[in-house]
Amino acid sequence: MNILAFESSCDETAAAVVRDGRTVLSDVIASQADMHTIYGGVVPEIASRKHVEAIAGLADAALEQAGLGKGDVDAVAVTYGPGLIGALLVGVNFAKAAAYGLGVPLIPVHHVRGHISANYIAHPDLEPPFVCLCVSGGTTLIVDVRDYTEMEVLGATRDDAAGECFDKVARVLGIGYPGGAPMDRLAQGGDDKRYSFPRVHVHDAPLDLSFSGLKTAAINLIHNAEQKGETLDLPSLAASFAAAVSDMLVPRVMEAARRWGYGKIAVAGGVAANSRIRGDLERACAASGDRLYLPPLSLCGDNGAMIGCQAYYEYRAGHMAGMDLNAYANREIGVG
Repeated sequence: MNILAFESSCDETAAAVVRDGRTVLSDVIASQADMHTIYGGVVPEIASRKHVEAIAGLADAALEQAGLGKGDVDAVAVTYGPGLIGALLVGVNFAKAAAYGLGVPLIPVHHVRGHISANYIAHPDLEPPFVCLCVSGGTTLIVDVRDYTEMEVLGATRDDAAGECFDKVARVLGIGYPGGAPMDRLAQGGDDKRYSFPRVHVHDAPLDLSFSGLKTAAINLIHNAEQKGETLDLPSLAASFAAAVSDMLVPRVMEAARRWGYGKIAVAGGVAANSRIRGDLERACAASGDRLYLPPLSLCGDNGAMIGCQAYYEYRAGHMAGMDLNAYANREIGVG
């Protein structure tokens, strides 16, 4: 089954062709990161307009790269939430038109479910059930993946997402947007104990997280140093910040894995590319005996292949949509 898939939830327009949920025939992306860098974050109206400009050409490029014609497409899939509503609507409406024009089913895919399924592409042996840590610019969740389309949130951030914190601190430091990769590069060689940052615990919710205090502490440290004319050790600041984020994420996902006892842990989302978090998880799983599934860096960010992969399992579960499909800025992961 050849699925033509689209992803446009934020600032990357992506299209891909995926066969039977595991084989990626093509995966093309048009990034807007350079355009939004001057603003220190995504400007939703600009993102939406750029999606409109790029999506038709990407659809053609995905089919050409896959060596397929339009008649070879068996279904069309699209991210319908959560995300920036204007950006999502571009993808949803284009996908509806494509499905209608081709006379094939339309498959709606939850963005975070897509990120989880990137692991199926990277690890053909991975099958549910497993616990998944989902960390990105807009989401921080610990998810019980019981089946390909049956999922439940075990823990979540009460405020900011981990990726958003990396972005905001990077913006204050002036080292670029998105902030994850620049912060990771800056942290290399830094002393992760040089600066003291809070590790927050949520009372009566041991698997929940909170990052707003950490973000505020880092930004206040930077501003106070500027006001006093003091020089900060930036590599050590970035390393200390990454250590604090990891120290909140890793113990919680390990605790979830211990409680549910699947013996398998996956990681998904843009922040899954962070070297400190990856290293800490590898060490924790080596100690616990859990098997760790990490997506390659190319599949950590937003892409169309992950949407095409998850769409195959949504289709098998009978989760299809009509021409009344809408986009949603917020959407629970348990809703297919």
